[in-house]
Amino acid sequence: MAPAPVFPLLLVAAGWVLAMATADVASASSSAPAPTGWLRAHATFYGGADASGTMVDPTWCKPGVTVTVTATNFCPPNYGLPGDNGGWCNPPRPHFDMAQPAWEKIGVYRAGIIPVVYRRVPCVRRGGVRFMINGHDYFNLVLVSNVAMAGSIKSMEVKAGDDSTDCMPMARNWHSMAFLTGKMLSFRVTNTDGQTLELANVVPQGWKFGQTFASKLQFS
Repeated sequence: MAPAPVFPLLLVAAGWVLAMATADVASASSSAPAPTGWLRAHATFYGGADASGTMVDPTWCKPGVTVTVTATNFCPPNYGLPGDNGGWCNPPRPHFDMAQPAWEKIGVYRAGIIPVVYRRVPCVRRGGVRFMINGHDYFNLVLVSNVAMAGSIKSMEVKAGDDSTDCMPMARNWHSMAFLTGKMLSFRVTNTDGQTLELANVVPQGWKFGQTFASKLQFS
């Protein structure tokens, strides 16, 4: 399965946003539109294995507070449940299953599930894009990290040494089955917003599996 896109989100407790939007909205089931640039969703964490005691109630939101999180994978759906009542992660319902410390910045522990509004914001990173190489001679697995702006990669290509041939496309989860061991490597990386970086000779000759290499270039 392809890894999910990674992108940062800014969340704010919807109890506060609803109060600002209309004074007579009292529940999360309201059809009132979200503020411009924001989308409605719900967010939770599971303190117990059965998520007992959870409820959906904007009363338990913390007014005027936001939190920025990085979404690293998808909330797993349960297609045995309806998408509008209990199947929190079922499409098309947007839902965030957050780490408890981040969730408690916008919600009161007792609630369990709260309505939120969210929007995508740029990833802020220091330094250049990094590449960690694992695998073996005929399976070069490259972990791309410290990716700014979109935060997620759409496509990736690799070129070995001073080879005059075109870059070779890499497959998710960003690997190549060509023999590249110890060769100087260059990468062409395109993020999900369509911006491309050319990172020439970012991996020096003589590299070993398990090493990480930092470039001087970054998405902007």
